[in-house]
Amino acid sequence: MKILFCMLSGYLLGSLSPAALIAKIKKKNLKESGTGNLGAMNTMLIIGKKFGALVMLLDILKAICAYKLGQALFPLWSLSGLVAGGAAVAGHIFPFYLKFKGGKGLAPFAGVMLAYDPLQFVVIFVFAIVLMLIVNYTYVVPFSACALFPIGSAVTSGSLGVFVVTALISLLVLFKHAGNRTRARAGEDLPVRNYIKNNLFGKGK
Repeated sequence: MKILFCMLSGYLLGSLSPAALIAKIKKKNLKESGTGNLGAMNTMLIIGKKFGALVMLLDILKAICAYKLGQALFPLWSLSGLVAGGAAVAGHIFPFYLKFKGGKGLAPFAGVMLAYDPLQFVVIFVFAIVLMLIVNYTYVVPFSACALFPIGSAVTSGSLGVFVVTALISLLVLFKHAGNRTRARAGEDLPVRNYIKNNLFGKGK
């Protein structure tokens, strides 16, 4: 029952979509524009950088809330937060009321990492960003984070259960980002340094 309850509560929290709400207010269809995803990046591309940043923050926070709720409900179960947080990532990607078409899960995935171990999150985040700037493509961030989170969590916790749950969450996020690497290799993705030069420091919306 505790597994089911953590998964259900986390999924419901994760399925809340600030991107869908902002798109409705702004009368934009994110599913038919840009990357076609209800996430922070597509919100930034279609509606504006400020709204994209807001969506990212809210998506991170909802995963943290799911993680903390799982811990509060079942404080004696060491995996309660991770299970609830992982379900929030799944809810973000597959929201039931949006025909199971949401975002790609990177922001709530970051929320789970941050809630689980803030220091590990900072290390992974810095490493991923530096590597992204070197390789020059954004797909490096989810790929490196998803590889490092299960390994780092298993090493610091010494728990097989932690490794299995974090690996499952990571695999889900990797599955949703698999196409990013393909597009980059095909030359269909804008290099990061070019994007920063042309857009990030330009006039915001």
